[in-house]
Amino acid sequence: MTTPHGRHSTPEPDASEPDAPAPDAPAPAVQETPPAQATARDLVKTYGSGDTQVRALDGVSVDFARGRLTAIMGPSGSGKSTLMHCMAGLDTPTSGTVTVDGEEVSAMSQRALTRLRRTRIGFVFQAYNLVPTLTAAENITLPLDIARTPVDREWFDAVVDAVGLRARLRHRPNALSGGEQQRVACARALVSRPSVVFADEPTGNLDSKSSREVLTFLRQSVDELGQTVVMVTHDPRAAAYAHRVLLLGDGRITADLDAPSPAQILAAVGAEDEEPAPVTGRYAAVPGPPTGPLAVIGAPSRARRARRTDDAAGTTGTP
Repeated sequence: MTTPHGRHSTPEPDASEPDAPAPDAPAPAVQETPPAQATARDLVKTYGSGDTQVRALDGVSVDFARGRLTAIMGPSGSGKSTLMHCMAGLDTPTSGTVTVDGEEVSAMSQRALTRLRRTRIGFVFQAYNLVPTLTAAENITLPLDIARTPVDREWFDAVVDAVGLRARLRHRPNALSGGEQQRVACARALVSRPSVVFADEPTGNLDSKSSREVLTFLRQSVDELGQTVVMVTHDPRAAAYAHRVLLLGDGRITADLDAPSPAQILAAVGAEDEEPAPVTGRYAAVPGPPTGPLAVIGAPSRARRARRTDDAAGTTGTP
């Protein structure tokens, strides 16, 4: 359009024309699940036979993601330690498959399992299992020394600094606190750069301060060193350090929690505990013995019932 002064003006947009399409907005980032470092498929483990057979694992299938800390919880007898032992090649499943770092552990010979546990799997146990005559540094490098594998000093230094033991490397176990001894055990599990570390109640023998130190290191080993850790624990506060928490009951996975808080873990555990006790089974119809050496088992509940009956009838109290 030409103005009276001969200049061209920009035409006003026609309100009737549709707006031009806005440039495509970036799609929200999708957080992909890391590939599995260890897997179990249809895992069954039984002990005994016939009427006395115990089914410790009942068809468990689970993936443990690379670069993640996974906690496994459950009451005694739920199968959590059995699952970890089968995953680590310490026990053989009755049926099903276990794969670690692409290799089928459940099909390995004992010699192959020994090599796998020596080089590809790390262990942290409730008991520290340190050699009392060796220094902390010597205990850390012991698996490599047994395998006659050179120590990667750069990685050794990174692990030692991560556990905060630089000033204690020349001390023997009897000169270390419980938390320091467990951190030595954690460093020993990591020094060979294993594919996965299995920790069985790593804070079970520690006070609260030492527990925090060990759990903080396990989480840092995942976040900063790229390690994969699977931890069995009874403590919801310990489980809250994990990226993921699995609850087991009667040999099956009953809950799978992603980055839960301690309160969420307690709520999930409480929901498990509130389930009614089964009214069937081998001993469901067996009454408690009214007399004899086992009568005391039912005595407290019978006494409480008797007191409630007396109270209702108004017979309690001095005449």
